[in-house]
Amino acid sequence: MASFDYDIGIIGGGAAGLTAASGAAQLGARTLLVEKEKDLGGDCLHFGCVPSKTLIKTASIYHAMRKAAQYGLPSMELPPVDFSEVRERIMSVISVIQKHDSEERFCGLGAKVEFGMPSFSDEHSIKLNGRLISAKNWVIATGSSPAVPPVEGLKNTPFITNKEIFYLDQLPKSMIILGAGPIAIEMAQAFCRLGTRVTVIQRSGQILTKEDRDMADAAMKVIADEGVIFRLNTSVLGIKELGHTREVSIKNKEGEAETLQAESILVAMGREPNLRGLNLEAIGVEFDAKGVKVDERMRTTQKHIYAAGDVTGRFQFTHAAGYEGGIVVTNAVFHLPRKADYTFLPWCTYIEPELASIGMNEKSAKEAGIEYSVITEAFADNDRSLAEGAGVGSIKMLLNAGERPVGVQILGLHAGELLSEWVAVLNGKVKLATLASAIHPYPTLGEINKKVAGTYLSPKIFSDRVRKGLKFFFSLKGRAC
Repeated sequence: MASFDYDIGIIGGGAAGLTAASGAAQLGARTLLVEKEKDLGGDCLHFGCVPSKTLIKTASIYHAMRKAAQYGLPSMELPPVDFSEVRERIMSVISVIQKHDSEERFCGLGAKVEFGMPSFSDEHSIKLNGRLISAKNWVIATGSSPAVPPVEGLKNTPFITNKEIFYLDQLPKSMIILGAGPIAIEMAQAFCRLGTRVTVIQRSGQILTKEDRDMADAAMKVIADEGVIFRLNTSVLGIKELGHTREVSIKNKEGEAETLQAESILVAMGREPNLRGLNLEAIGVEFDAKGVKVDERMRTTQKHIYAAGDVTGRFQFTHAAGYEGGIVVTNAVFHLPRKADYTFLPWCTYIEPELASIGMNEKSAKEAGIEYSVITEAFADNDRSLAEGAGVGSIKMLLNAGERPVGVQILGLHAGELLSEWVAVLNGKVKLATLASAIHPYPTLGEINKKVAGTYLSPKIFSDRVRKGLKFFFSLKGRAC
């Protein structure tokens, strides 16, 4: 029987890798965790979720201070934002969370942490810092990096991505954002609120293209009203540097060309898997431009080598990566054939109002050929929403032909938090009648979840057939007016 240095080796110290390492080590597997950067935590901690949400909160407070008069408070003249102070706050939040993702903590759990650039030398071994290290099982959890589109002049022009945007020395006076996905739209609103003149260039006719058009358009209107300029159905012809500014040449769908100038360019046009240098082609692990190919158990074409997180190109969310890391542990350590199930995977774009989804939306239901109906409720009809001065948005519930919920989308204040109730309802197969009859505290935003379930049930409960039955059995006299 072959002898290995470790039971499991994990390459990548982001969400997927940390979850797998923590679980495997605590279960008693001899675990190695390899990270190429100087700190654990991955993109989420250093360049993604944590810094972006910290920045978004800062921008939200500044924005609220500027519109104090709308809440019956004295109007205020605010000084310009010092981005170095914002950056310091971002770094302080990261430093607190970093302690949880430290080498010392994982060593305490039983996992050995090594730093360096690994490369597979055979199916069970990697070269790391001049040494050969073997493991019975391996996990590729190297994440992804911002993709750089093949735009003429871009590589010769200074630009920023999510790697740099949170660590700028000063607030840009103007910014052109290439792309209109979640990162692009979150940063567009945040920097506009801080005082940057922002223009978003999008190839298609919709922002947040995975979302339903009605929800995405409603979100875009809010952000546009705050000052962000959107150029949809627009392609980028070329980019050049003009000293202190950058010039972007664009063309709209009518074929009309023009040039725009800005101090900074943010490239947010997708991600690419971090696979360079791993030597996967030499050990028979299949991959393409989207990522490593895996089956439902997160196994690659080498069944003892797993992959999880952004590197698979499936769902590029931190919570999805953590979930997949858990799938790997179940299969590699417990040897139980657990499969990944994304039926009710939730996600949220942290603009204001937030846009959160779980399960199918209308777009995906149509693509799957599923017959569905839609029940909606407006935030404008929720008392707490009105008290908060946040009446924009709605909740949309999709029911299949059997009238079972298959997905929910929420555009509104704290939509991501509101979605958590639906995570429990959908995964726990809770009946809509149970949700509708449950007591929710008043006044809360959460009542909108109860309300949309009640809206679906009301026509059934208060139907002519029910009224006639009650009149017959209990001699009810009917309407009073």
